[in-house]
Amino acid sequence: MNIPQGKKIYFSSDNHLGAPTMEESRERETIFVKWLDEIRQDAAAIFLLGDLFDFWFEYKHVVPKGFVRTLGKLAEIKDSGIPVYFFVGNHDLWMDDYFEKELNIPVHRKPKEFHFNGKSFLVGHGDGLGPGDHGYKRMKKLFTNPLAQWLYRWLHPDLGVPLAQYFSVKNKAISGEEDIEFLGEDKEWLIQYCKRKLESKHYDYFLFGHRHLPLEIDLNGKSTYINTGDWITHYTYAEFDGEKLDLKKFKF
Repeated sequence: MNIPQGKKIYFSSDNHLGAPTMEESRERETIFVKWLDEIRQDAAAIFLLGDLFDFWFEYKHVVPKGFVRTLGKLAEIKDSGIPVYFFVGNHDLWMDDYFEKELNIPVHRKPKEFHFNGKSFLVGHGDGLGPGDHGYKRMKKLFTNPLAQWLYRWLHPDLGVPLAQYFSVKNKAISGEEDIEFLGEDKEWLIQYCKRKLESKHYDYFLFGHRHLPLEIDLNGKSTYINTGDWITHYTYAEFDGEKLDLKKFKF
């Protein structure tokens, strides 16, 4: 994609709408929708890098209620001709085809390569990448197993949705205490993942969420890792203007 003059590409992640409660996340949703309204004026594309919801599960005819302001705004933006891309995170990994059918927004489950104005980007949520975190990787295999999802659908939504929401919030407490401090390059799994990818192929930028911590890390003098932060504490996002990628904070 060549970005038209005056247009930009935006990246954001980790809203965790619904946590810790629907009522308490409503204010954050309002702020996020305001941001969407502002950036649509010059957006060439919008990338949502996962965990938009703190929990999401699609039954055949049922999705979790709420978030209508966000869903409506995304539909409006997509209908206006602005491309929107969604990457599932570890909290909304049970996303099926609702976004694709109802909003016409493509859904990606693995990191994907993009090229903008001659720059190469590797984009994803970031969960389960790099060395370590073996417990989560085993859990993810279970949760993404078609049989496990089929069995869970036998729970009535009035039971299945609140049960999963309870464990989702209990597990992370929105952001999780382990996510609020930089661990150092040798202990940050996503940084290790990026460096390993660079051993076989060059990327100008790596864009991930998941960590809830705004990060801009120079990897080798030619490549940069950006973590977009979150919409819980930091209200940060990344912006590419066709020449450079900046990490910014939304002022509301």
